[in-house]
Amino acid sequence: MSDAPPNSATQVFADHRELLFSIVYNMLGSVADTEDVLQEAWLSWASRDPAQIENPRAYLVRIAVNQALARQTVLSRRRETYFGPWLPEPLVTSDDDAAGEALRSESVSMALLVVLETLTPLERAVFILHEVFGYAHTEIADMLGRNPSAVRQLAHRAREHVQARRPRYQVDPGTQRRVTERFVAAAFGGDLDALLEILAPEVTLWTDGGGKAVAAGPRPIHGRDKVARLLVARTARPLEGLDIQYRRINGEPSAVVFVANSPFAVLVVDLTPDGESVRGIYTVTNPDKLARVH
Repeated sequence: MSDAPPNSATQVFADHRELLFSIVYNMLGSVADTEDVLQEAWLSWASRDPAQIENPRAYLVRIAVNQALARQTVLSRRRETYFGPWLPEPLVTSDDDAAGEALRSESVSMALLVVLETLTPLERAVFILHEVFGYAHTEIADMLGRNPSAVRQLAHRAREHVQARRPRYQVDPGTQRRVTERFVAAAFGGDLDALLEILAPEVTLWTDGGGKAVAAGPRPIHGRDKVARLLVARTARPLEGLDIQYRRINGEPSAVVFVANSPFAVLVVDLTPDGESVRGIYTVTNPDKLARVH
């Protein structure tokens, strides 16, 4: 796309693609569906004359957001028959992946994406556009074809819902990396005492195998003792060719587990506000969601 004339439809779309990807991914939590929505947005955009559109950025975001809302209906039906907990598809970048880092700079954490799954599609769209990307309520109203007062109500409900389930705080990336490494060492080393020390009493383990890979069970596991003992039991039999690498997943230092050079799991830990304990563990083992991990 970069060889296209500067004002062509192709180049204008390419210039906004990273923004569109970030918005849609945060709305859907699926890379494959995000790519499908961007393809639909491109087809809609390509049928128009860019010279006739006063604000291409606003136009493209509006197309993408509404295509993503339409896609939510398909995703909801798909998840009704999904086996076990559903987790977002992880976005993985290495520290030297500058392009990927730019692409994912607006992606929210795995833990927050899980909370956003409990919002209605409209609430989630408004929350992402306003809280993550900084769009004004009036701009969002234009995108969604709703009046600003209705959008403000949606924003208020979404913010209260998210705040009640995940109060806003930020853990230092260095602390996130150190605690993640301690957790991985304890879990894969079968060290029950070390796990009990690092896990918060209210810790929850989510494992998304999609019925195609090993998972902790059909529901999340709650409580320090249950989670620690399950993790130790899972690692009692060593995996041949195990290789654990540390990458940024949805912007946070996390672990990627390889077995025999193939992706086996992505593991993200969510820390307590003081950064001392693990209160959430998100493990994706569904091979369909690991296809882009390398």
